[in-house]
Amino acid sequence: MWEHACSTGLPIVWHIHTGSPLLKHKRILLNKNNLFMDPIIRQELYEYLARFITENKRSKIEEMVRLRTRYLTVVLEDIYQPHNASAVLRTCECFGIQDVHIIENRNKYTINPDVVMGSTKWMNMYKYSGQANNTPEALHHLKKKGYRIVASTPHRNDITIETLDLNPGKIALVIGTEIDGISQDVFDMADEFVKIPMFGFTESFNLSVTAAMCLHTLSNKLRSSNLPWQLPESDQLELKIEWCKNILSKPHLVEAEFWKEKGI
Repeated sequence: MWEHACSTGLPIVWHIHTGSPLLKHKRILLNKNNLFMDPIIRQELYEYLARFITENKRSKIEEMVRLRTRYLTVVLEDIYQPHNASAVLRTCECFGIQDVHIIENRNKYTINPDVVMGSTKWMNMYKYSGQANNTPEALHHLKKKGYRIVASTPHRNDITIETLDLNPGKIALVIGTEIDGISQDVFDMADEFVKIPMFGFTESFNLSVTAAMCLHTLSNKLRSSNLPWQLPESDQLELKIEWCKNILSKPHLVEAEFWKEKGI
């Protein structure tokens, strides 16, 4: 799921003009939004949507949402090869990483549907674009969200991925371009650097391989720890609603019927 995002990577808020032709529509939306914020109504909406999917799919949603995490997120800086870009997304989804942050500077991030295999509809992807250099803004945003910026690079003798301490707080793992690696901005703003031990002549692993090995190591450590890595109940419910919509062929019609029954 691509999040509608501006250059800051934040969702865009669409405003409705208050002129008389749209005033009634605005009041309806405000009323609907107030109801939607009610946890009871949110649960009712999920139950309603789930009536239109199979029990097997609902069970899968209930199982997977408990395994999702935002304690660990991935930041991809200016990736240009569609195969690598898509392989990383598929890997993130397989490891239960809910959010991926995409930085576009020189290169537009392109997804290969034959590689992602539908994985992107279960994830949230935040795109940072619109400026010549979007890296500082993206990393500042993540720091404000409480993330430690951990950059993957073979060119710093800091720590290996196996010895990275997860206890100090949430981690945003930054992976750079296929040829140049992370940018100078990432070097300047990163809190920590990690590398994967290598024993051959080649300088670095393939980008998607790097992501897979890092996430395998960190995911296993995280899930075997006592850290609060699972999503809050409210976030889980939000995801279950979105996942139901992704399964349905005409979710807007089903949801409209729900609000109609609520008198909206």
